[in-house]
Amino acid sequence: MELLIIRHGESEADLLGVHEVRADFPLTEIGEKQAKRMAAFIEQHYPPTIILSSPLIRANRTASILQQSINCELIIEPDLLEFNNGVLAGLSREEAAIKYPLPKDGRPAHIPIQDGESDLEFRFRADNIFHKVFFDYQEYERVAIVSHGGTISNLLKAFLKQPMNNEFIFATGDTGIHLLEIKGNHRIIRFLNKQEHLHMEEDKG
Repeated sequence: MELLIIRHGESEADLLGVHEVRADFPLTEIGEKQAKRMAAFIEQHYPPTIILSSPLIRANRTASILQQSINCELIIEPDLLEFNNGVLAGLSREEAAIKYPLPKDGRPAHIPIQDGESDLEFRFRADNIFHKVFFDYQEYERVAIVSHGGTISNLLKAFLKQPMNNEFIFATGDTGIHLLEIKGNHRIIRFLNKQEHLHMEEDKG
């Protein structure tokens, strides 16, 4: 089984300087173009046999654009939602720093943000969906997952069986693509955060 993990395109929150995460902003015009370039690249090189997507607008729209190119089944999977940042969702960073300042030494991993989830709960959710995908979709040759930066980072940690508490973060740019393979007892990283598709149209011009 191959896992093709994809981040959504640029969203309006990226331009507003707010805490997005669970706030549900749509793609920008640039984000739409990014998603179309990603879809064309994947159709040519790594077409999936099924697509799983977060229900948030920015991810679902990105997944829908991919589905239109590939013409395969698209399933909405709630566990692929981004981190639940509770009261911070949609707030400007300045307002959030005043209303809900971080504790001096940061928030402990087991303590959730108000109305949200803790880092440990987030990591457990990622482990849960990783194992669910591996079990429920093992008959599919290549499964595409369209999600969010934080969720993708935790999915990669689950794939690598990293401990719950660690200091490593896997960054993913707009429509960045990761290709992983599970082959018997081996877990293979083919590539991480591929974004060459964003420059293909420009190069052709």
